[in-house]
Amino acid sequence: MERKQKKWSPPRIGQRMIKTAVAVFFCLIFYYLRGYRGEDMPSEAAITAIICMQPYVRDTREYALNRMTGTLIGAGWGLFLLFLLLAFPIIGANPYALYVLMALGVLASLYASIALRKPDASGLAAIVFVCIVIAFPEIENPILDALERILGVMLGTAVAICVNVFRLPRSRNPDLAFFVRSDDLVPDRFSQIDPAALFRLNSLCRDGAKICLISRHAPAFFAAQLSAVELNLPMIVMDGAALYDVRENRYLQTETMRESDASRLMEKLDNLGQSYFLYTVRNHKTRIFHVGEMRGVEQDVLNRLRRTPYRDYLDADNYSLGEIVCVKLIGGTKEIERLRNRLYTFALCRKLRTAIQPQTDAPGVSGLYIYSERATVRGAEARLMEMLRKDNPDLSPLEMFSPSGYRSEHDAMVLLLRLYNRYAPVRLLPSRRKKK
Repeated sequence: MERKQKKWSPPRIGQRMIKTAVAVFFCLIFYYLRGYRGEDMPSEAAITAIICMQPYVRDTREYALNRMTGTLIGAGWGLFLLFLLLAFPIIGANPYALYVLMALGVLASLYASIALRKPDASGLAAIVFVCIVIAFPEIENPILDALERILGVMLGTAVAICVNVFRLPRSRNPDLAFFVRSDDLVPDRFSQIDPAALFRLNSLCRDGAKICLISRHAPAFFAAQLSAVELNLPMIVMDGAALYDVRENRYLQTETMRESDASRLMEKLDNLGQSYFLYTVRNHKTRIFHVGEMRGVEQDVLNRLRRTPYRDYLDADNYSLGEIVCVKLIGGTKEIERLRNRLYTFALCRKLRTAIQPQTDAPGVSGLYIYSERATVRGAEARLMEMLRKDNPDLSPLEMFSPSGYRSEHDAMVLLLRLYNRYAPVRLLPSRRKKK
């Protein structure tokens, strides 16, 4: 999907930024009231609060548990080494022996974290250990020093959780329609959307956010798993060629090829000896016909795709030229690229819209999709906005996409969090309602 270059604008101050600053403030005030000033001010609590403050409360708990585990492991080994050095001063008098023991203490802290199945806490355990023993022999009271560090970590953890649980006032924006690519929520069309992302998506829809998912594929791949999501806008499917209502399992609008264009295109492909699939829509169901001799690569793709219940693969020629939404050709990636270049020599094919998409389920295989020139994502967005503005003339479209693309479930959750922050931004001042 093409995107326009936008001018840089300063990012908004998000809820996580505000909560992190508040948590640090509380930690500093706590030690200020205890009489600490300037360079004597302990920093463990503030650092812990910054690290533990996460977008979601459950993530804060996980970071907090790792932080506490790492702190206890590092502090335990640190105290053990300090007591050992106090009991045998001759060891501490030799700097080489002292630093060897410190290095072994780091190793012990890392190993203990892995043995307790807390690998995320291993680095922190080593850091806490070094912080406790690094000042030897200048430490006057090693037990008190270790306990102070543990107290700081516990304080920062507790403050981060308490502040994160608190919900800042937000103002909902009903005049935004969000367009989200399915490619940013799931790695490929055969994978399931992560349950946490589905739950978050459903929560946004129930809260009133107007979300339209954009898919390059037919709705069969998402219809089943999205049936549990209360989407309040239709999906844009087939790379902009159709609008599909997941709740009612029906097509609202399709951009089919002109009969004359479809007939001429099929004649060109037949003359080239190419076999192909015809994507049609009839009775709100995707019906796919194969034309020509079935090749091995086409048969492999057909065997995988025909199992889905929201589409029919048919061999009979009972289709109408006016029903053709897309013509698809399958082959090796280089073969498909050469075929598109060859088709571009015909004026008709230069007029139609083409797209090459790698088949993620078949490495080295790509599909050439040929649509009507009117079948674009931008056009589908405009058609949907025209439908929606009949009820809400002030509605504005907003595209939400992940700049780095989908890499893990975390990226999908971050995208949905950004969407939530745009739909319901933090309101620090009383909102001004529009006068009717």
